[in-house]
Amino acid sequence: MPADERKLVSSIRRILVLELSPAREYNNVKQIKAKSLKRRTTMDIKEKSTSKDKLLKICVTAMFAALICVATMLIQIPSPLNGYVNFGDCFILIAAWVLGPVYAAGGIGSALADLFTGYVHYVPGTFVIKGLIAVAAALICRAMLKKMPKVSVPAYIVSALAGEIIMVGGYYLYAALLLGKSFAGAAASVPGNLVQGAFGLVCGVVIIKIIAKTRVLNKFSTYAVQ
Repeated sequence: MPADERKLVSSIRRILVLELSPAREYNNVKQIKAKSLKRRTTMDIKEKSTSKDKLLKICVTAMFAALICVATMLIQIPSPLNGYVNFGDCFILIAAWVLGPVYAAGGIGSALADLFTGYVHYVPGTFVIKGLIAVAAALICRAMLKKMPKVSVPAYIVSALAGEIIMVGGYYLYAALLLGKSFAGAAASVPGNLVQGAFGLVCGVVIIKIIAKTRVLNKFSTYAVQ
């Protein structure tokens, strides 16, 4: 190709590049804006979903707190040890598995029940002990379900057992160390608490399995329900 023709072709190429560059830049900017808008939209949807999920969990937490309080105060079944067992621990465990250790309202509901029934001296201990039941049950159950996602019953049983052991030991130490009872005197409440713990464990596992088969929990992400 002659030198003049090469110069002409080169000039035409430069002209085409200069003319097409703004269009390319425009398309690139347009694509970047579209991607940015898509990311913002996705983030907004996630934030709205998270906010809605938190609000729903707060409402369910309040519901569980009231349910635990009422179940502890009113729903009482005669115990073999001449006392009564209640459904309070049962709903504490369910709240822990459904809502997790942060939102489970075991301590609040049970403490309110002690307050309303005149056991004011038990309110601080109950708040801490029942709260620890929920924390232990939620964390242990979730950890076990991660390792055994297809076998949920053992996770519920082991986590509930750990929580109820905390309950029995916690009330024993609270009565012996903080309420002025001797260790021998505090031991008198251990058999009754063992029955209460066993009752809560069995009822909790049965009810959570029934709930898990329904669509009640599909409206928000549960903590440790399989």
